[in-house]
Amino acid sequence: MEIHEIRSEIKKMSERINQFKDSLNVEQKEAEIKEYDDQMQVAGFWDDQRKAQEVINAANAIKDKVNTFYSLEGEVEELAVAFELILEEPDADLQAELESQIEEVSEHLNKFELEILLSGPYDANNAILELHPGAGGTESQDWAEMLYRMYTRYAERKGFKIEVLDYLVGEEAGIKSVTIKIKGTNAFGYFKAERGVHRLVRISPFDSGGRRHTSFCSCDVMPEFSGDIDIEIRAEDLKIDTYRASGAGGQHINTTDSAVRITHIPTNTIVTCQNQRSQIKNREAAMEMLKSKLYQRKLEEQEAELAKIRGEVKEIGWGSQIRSYVFHPYSLVKDHRTSYEVGNVQSVMDGDLDGFIDAYLRYSI
Repeated sequence: MEIHEIRSEIKKMSERINQFKDSLNVEQKEAEIKEYDDQMQVAGFWDDQRKAQEVINAANAIKDKVNTFYSLEGEVEELAVAFELILEEPDADLQAELESQIEEVSEHLNKFELEILLSGPYDANNAILELHPGAGGTESQDWAEMLYRMYTRYAERKGFKIEVLDYLVGEEAGIKSVTIKIKGTNAFGYFKAERGVHRLVRISPFDSGGRRHTSFCSCDVMPEFSGDIDIEIRAEDLKIDTYRASGAGGQHINTTDSAVRITHIPTNTIVTCQNQRSQIKNREAAMEMLKSKLYQRKLEEQEAELAKIRGEVKEIGWGSQIRSYVFHPYSLVKDHRTSYEVGNVQSVMDGDLDGFIDAYLRYSI
């Protein structure tokens, strides 16, 4: 790298730091941190432990971003100082080290830029993800299980925790449906990129003739809302069924008569939960899921109405095909919204989704 190129790269980094400062509004964020800290000092703060934990999580999320910003600002300043030293006393080894540091800091800046993009009102929330195979029986159910594995691998890479809420095994292979809660800061912000229909093209392992098959699976993602969301659910609008749980075995699902299915009759919204051994706890968890679903539905209806008023043609539905995974006759995963594509299908199925999610977040700004 030539000297003028190094100068140009460091200048670009300094400009990005200034952009981050404006986008993040650091001074306002520091004021918000102080407000949260003041709340924590108020007598009786821990009386409502759930609300107290929400305050702490919100404060920590802001602190992480502010601290990361200052850390990156310091790294860029150190690069500038090192560059000045090289200008005064040229040294090939020091220049090579500086070039390596520039690449490393550039990656840090890209990662932080993605964090800033996660600024939606519910991006910081936990996510609830549901997979539902399309028509095709065993083929699509096997595809749903492959996606389930992909998302759990991706969640592990991001340091998120997974809680299986509902898992219904397919007759021959795969899964009929699965609902999981992904817990961690910005879980919904990342996973919202996956909402839609996923298409698979491959030589079927279930076809003795070795023919190529196309399978579909829908992925629904919604934020987990706090228990105090403003949504009214009347008891007479609910149909509650209990049944014996069945699932993947192991620690995922219990096998007692405690599984709960709740149907909200006016909207035909159905939620199920079977991960707890207590029917009462499963019912409480299912009600929280139902609240989140109905609230998400309410938000989507409001957004659709605003789009009509603005005269926009905007797809808000959850059923549009977003991505194709082609195993045969060639290897390719392509996102139809952003045109981002990867030739290594196996790496994607192993949870390497950062490129797709990064592209979606930038596309949806």
